[in-house]
Amino acid sequence: MTKSVMQAALLEAANAPFRITEIARPTPGPGEVLVRIKASGVNPLDTKIRAGAAPHARQPLPAVLGIDLAGTVEALGEGVSDFVPGDDVYGMAGGVGGHQGTLAQYAAVDARLLARLPKGFTMREAAALPLVFTTAWEGLVDRARVSDGQKVLIHGGAGGVGHVAVQIAKAFGADVCATGNADQFETIRRLGAVPIDYRNTIVDEYVREHTGANGFDIVFDTVGGANLDKSFEAIGRFGHVVSALGWGTHALAPLSFKAGTYSGVFTLLPVQTGEGREHHGEIMREATRLAESGLLQPMIDQRLFDLDSVGEAHDLVASGRAHGKVVVEVA
Repeated sequence: MTKSVMQAALLEAANAPFRITEIARPTPGPGEVLVRIKASGVNPLDTKIRAGAAPHARQPLPAVLGIDLAGTVEALGEGVSDFVPGDDVYGMAGGVGGHQGTLAQYAAVDARLLARLPKGFTMREAAALPLVFTTAWEGLVDRARVSDGQKVLIHGGAGGVGHVAVQIAKAFGADVCATGNADQFETIRRLGAVPIDYRNTIVDEYVREHTGANGFDIVFDTVGGANLDKSFEAIGRFGHVVSALGWGTHALAPLSFKAGTYSGVFTLLPVQTGEGREHHGEIMREATRLAESGLLQPMIDQRLFDLDSVGEAHDLVASGRAHGKVVVEVA
């Protein structure tokens, strides 16, 4: 019997070009669904994995990269009852922890990681959301417990995680400010936040202007480095700082003197370890709910890529010149 195969973009070594090749098509195991992948979102983390600069992702090479997917359920593994063949689904599906990624025609995915596409969303729009939405939700909702009337600061409000974080905070009724450069102000305003020019405004100035010098209730750092230290300065008494990039050495005194708290977000953990995967599915269902309510819309770079041009898609993301999320369509 001939074994079923599929096309995939294989990365054989760090910084190597992707090689489009045929590999064995997976068979869904217990609790898994076989997804026919239609679109794969490209995140900055994917480009770091490709460059060999993301050991925390634990993705040994050679490997098929790609964390996010949108596609259609083709077959069910034993014990799956939440989906049926033909369902359009999306979620964080692999690409880390030794799991096959989404730059392939098919993937066998733990059904707990997936949710149905929002009505009216394209595969491209859906594939742009999983990693960034999950990161933003874990930070703002799970850790910081964002609520109506709070003053929230998002560092990097026009970025991948940041633009989604602004929308989540607004959906919960928060009063949102977001840092960016002058070219991003229009985008930040369109998302419903007040832009802050991080290049030309010091922390004391924007804290005084936007909070009456009381500080923010929540600061979500999506940038890392010195911005986390700025977050500790910008937080108010009993406030909460969250970071998706809390690496390096930081002085905690500015936070401690305000009786503030800090949380880190590591969104990859459930995909890598299997722990907490049900919650990832729950978060994606929240994304569907917000999207269908008109409260969530990803920003998509309009340039088109497929498996043959996946290297160009990665280069665009790595360059920082993308206008929104880059998505690869898998034919």
